Amino acid sequence: MGWFLFVDTKPLAVPGESSSISFKQEPPRAILDVGSLITSRWQEKGVTPIKIYKFPESMTSKERIARTFNYEKVDRVSIGYEDNPEINRKLCKALGVKQSDPLALLKCLGVDYAGVYAYYTGPSLFPQIPNRNRNAITGAVTKCVTNDYGSYWDFCDFPLKNAEPEDIAAYPCPSPDDFDYDRASNEVRRLCDEGFAVHLGNPGMGDILNVTGTIMGVEDALVNISTEEDATLGFIDRRIAMELALTERLLEMNKGLVDFLWIGEDLGTQHAPLISLDMYRKILRPRHQKYIDLAKAYNLPIIIHTCGSSSWVYEDFIEMGINGVDTLQPEATNMSPEYLVSKYGGRLNFRGCISTAGVLAYGSAKETEDLCRKTLEIMRPCGGYHFAPTHQIQDNTPVENIIAMYNAAHR
Repeated sequence: MGWFLFVDTKPLAVPGESSSISFKQEPPRAILDVGSLITSRWQEKGVTPIKIYKFPESMTSKERIARTFNYEKVDRVSIGYEDNPEINRKLCKALGVKQSDPLALLKCLGVDYAGVYAYYTGPSLFPQIPNRNRNAITGAVTKCVTNDYGSYWDFCDFPLKNAEPEDIAAYPCPSPDDFDYDRASNEVRRLCDEGFAVHLGNPGMGDILNVTGTIMGVEDALVNISTEEDATLGFIDRRIAMELALTERLLEMNKGLVDFLWIGEDLGTQHAPLISLDMYRKILRPRHQKYIDLAKAYNLPIIIHTCGSSSWVYEDFIEMGINGVDTLQPEATNMSPEYLVSKYGGRLNFRGCISTAGVLAYGSAKETEDLCRKTLEIMRPCGGYHFAPTHQIQDNTPVENIIAMYNAAHR
């Protein structure tokens, strides 16, 4: 049991009550769990707190992340966060933090880590398309799609769809020399100074199926990769070589400051594998291994993002030296917290499991809190759990549910 801390040092008044609950010094151990009491009083009044209330912490984020990867005891669960722009705006407004400072929201929520990316500064490789956005590194094209809650950028106009092998072979790939490493290194140091652990990479780094699909369409990507079409595999290998060179240069410039690497590969639908295990082992595994070997060369843990029903490949991940798996959509086949802990607990770190397509988006704040607490009860005993949403929190998510989610993590 931890003791409740009012982050702004003020006592918390419960709506409709004339008094407030506050301790000037740590109360006796036998008294009560103040966090649970305050939560229940808010719920009795039908109100969700609009603050994130935290217990005192005895570890830095870097210590917490390192101990989590080592399955060691921590003062509280490691916390991560991703969102969409519109829900970010709403949440910042509700919590009273500046949207112009992305670290302010992370600090408010108690997030332990943030990523650093080297910006591309080289020549333009791809022509721009009217009313479209074009990725400067991959050339993938997106268009803005609006809905009742906000908008998002969806892939379209695939530049290598139905392309001939010679067009695929000639498709541009940036040089690792054309990135701003000094700016990225300054950001690494700034995050460390601000108290964050730092990761390099993200769910898009090392991703073969998805990223190739954004450029030539999913069907062409799967057909070309499964048939080992030379030009497509050559293009994939050029992009991987660029990412590895870029990442190694950043690691070399920031020794001792980076805490883990992050790669990705979506390997499942909601119900079954997206590809066969044989195909993974023959085509994808040797390429993913290069990122793992790079992480181990710098004595760093590495996690991999895998959407959908993907636990069928986790034994291979363990053999390869992957330390953790990310996303963990609990509604997908063989991806529930209970299943993951029973099969892989203590052998893989787990990040995610709080579904953005379930109670968080469509339930109440109380249901969200209950789900988060249940997930924590299942995941924490085996160690190695990083509390996080399964994806970017979507724009239709009630703000009070997000606040309930992160308050649950601090209890």
